[in-house]
Amino acid sequence: MKRKWILAGSALLIFSLHVSGIQAQTFKHMKNRVKEKTLTNGMKWVVFERHDAPVVSFNLYADVGAANESYGITGISHLLEHMAFKGSKTVGTTDYAKEKPLLEEMDRLYALISAEKAGQHADTVKINAWQARFDAVQAEAKSLVVSNELIDLFDREGEAGINAGTNNDCTQYLNALPSNRLEFWMAATSDRFMNPVFREFYTERNVVIEERRMRTETQPLGRLMEDFFAAAFKAHPYHHSVVGHMSDLNRITRQDVIDYFNTYYIPSNMVVSVAGDVDAKTVFKLAERYFGRIDSGPKPLPPRTIEPEQWGERHIKVTAQSQPILLVGYHRPAGNHPDDAALGALTNIIGEGRSSWLYHELVKEKKIAIQCGAFNGFPGDKYPNLIAFFAVPAQGHTAQECLDAIDEAIARVRTEAVSAEELTKYKRSTKKGIIDAMKSNSGMARMLAEAEAKEGGWEAFFEAYNEVQSVSAEAIKTVAEKYLVRSNRTVGEIVPEK
Repeated sequence: MKRKWILAGSALLIFSLHVSGIQAQTFKHMKNRVKEKTLTNGMKWVVFERHDAPVVSFNLYADVGAANESYGITGISHLLEHMAFKGSKTVGTTDYAKEKPLLEEMDRLYALISAEKAGQHADTVKINAWQARFDAVQAEAKSLVVSNELIDLFDREGEAGINAGTNNDCTQYLNALPSNRLEFWMAATSDRFMNPVFREFYTERNVVIEERRMRTETQPLGRLMEDFFAAAFKAHPYHHSVVGHMSDLNRITRQDVIDYFNTYYIPSNMVVSVAGDVDAKTVFKLAERYFGRIDSGPKPLPPRTIEPEQWGERHIKVTAQSQPILLVGYHRPAGNHPDDAALGALTNIIGEGRSSWLYHELVKEKKIAIQCGAFNGFPGDKYPNLIAFFAVPAQGHTAQECLDAIDEAIARVRTEAVSAEELTKYKRSTKKGIIDAMKSNSGMARMLAEAEAKEGGWEAFFEAYNEVQSVSAEAIKTVAEKYLVRSNRTVGEIVPEK
């Protein structure tokens, strides 16, 4: 019987080594299918060829997000994302020659109205007259607009996933099309970024203002997040939310958006990743033809301000008609720091999923919370950020009880090594996530673009697998001792109104 177990163990070891070898070959094979090219204007292109189906996904990654904004224009990155769907000089209008002077007249009238309102003795007669003229010009300009023509154009060509998103670190524009529509995408997309027309600006700005009102100002969790970031980051631009401050949104002008676009939406500050049934040489040839004609300049500098060392624990409380919610964040370095992999493992083992320490202790055993968890790279990971923990206290229990339980878990990971089983489970689930991202064209395009922009090269995406594998229990303990200290944290909570 002992001999049988030895033989079985040997067979299992051989099988494991064989699978690992196959996996390594597969990764190497996939990596070899990635091709890159930098256009003459500095725009970086990354192409992954996969000919399983006649479809292709595109990810245009603009290396600009809320962290690039300054006081007075917070929220402009997100607003510009909205405006990028408004078309160009040829798409979205019946007559741009007539539309252009109307847009300029609206800007002129809006500037007069804003300046008069800002004065100490505003002349309401003038304001009303200018506003009436503004409304008339806006209506005339609206009559020349073909609403949603850009989106409809993509839909007619078989678009399956047009989308966009803005966060603190970047803005991404996503498309999925039949592979024989490659040149269509090149022509239409280069046009929207070479000849943008930010029409319907004041209408769309009102949409964003309403979005802020509904998601932040009238939502207890939105209020908590905004105040929490403002407390955790006293200097770095991560201190303001992606949607921006209401006063800024009310005052941002179309010219502000144009200036911001001209600064950050230049080829040297954009990466395009293409994944699917395409030929890399053809992609590069078309990219040079269509995107190579866009003028560029030096890549914009990142924010100068670096978040300084925190000198002591910070607390904020938001009073609202809500159940209590606790949020705790500890400062940590940027995502490209050597400690990142160990911090990811720490987050997963302590607070991600139903098998995590926090869920087991707070929800299942002590029953002091109805939900809890943890997340890493909060609110972004391009710059130094936070590792955060949250809990929703159960009825009859308090945020302080939950905070004490979180502190116990943190004290435990700082003094004890995580078990081999926990570490193995983390590595398996995380590596599975990496492999799953590779399965779809859209996932592959997203990961390649982010690695190229944030990590300094798309190759980092393939290296992530080995980084996860190399994480040790000792490394997890080390980062816990290093970063999870009280003087380095901010505690926020929602206090229910009596």
